[in-house]
Amino acid sequence: MQNTNDGAGLTIAAVIVALVVRQQLRTRLVRRNGSLITPVVLGVLGVFGIAFGVASVIKYHPLTALPIVLLAVSLAVAAAFGVARARTVRVWSGPQGEVLRKGTATTTALWLTSVAVHLGLSLWIDHAAGVGLLGTASLYAYLAIGLGTQNLLVCGRATALGPRPDTADTKSSQARRSRSTR
Repeated sequence: MQNTNDGAGLTIAAVIVALVVRQQLRTRLVRRNGSLITPVVLGVLGVFGIAFGVASVIKYHPLTALPIVLLAVSLAVAAAFGVARARTVRVWSGPQGEVLRKGTATTTALWLTSVAVHLGLSLWIDHAAGVGLLGTASLYAYLAIGLGTQNLLVCGRATALGPRPDTADTKSSQARRSRSTR
């Protein structure tokens, strides 16, 4: 049985990748927890995706070692790209002591390269499995690991600047509380 990638799945994946890249190019606050929400959501989707991918293979024959090894390599590559991208994100202190971040053109190039590498690895995984969509279904896990790694490292760089991330959020919430208690 051959793999059949439908256009809807590819379109959804392209939209998600475009949204992630777009978000990287905006100037925004470095938030301790906010930077992990998207990777956690993608991670949950990734677990379900990989479970679906495994099920799509074992429905026809046992899963062999090669697709599993290639999947592990793919996820390690995602982390490596996350490390590389984190180094290209600008991190600086804003005028009120908040810590800001913004991706660069190099960040975007690394995102696009990362997705192309995943596409190649996913095709290899699916070819090695012979049937099913294990490689294709691992996109969310790949994005979660890459984005999570990047965000953790950017948050670490932000913390090294001085005031902790969320400074602006804390100041604005304290100001709202003091106005509401008057």
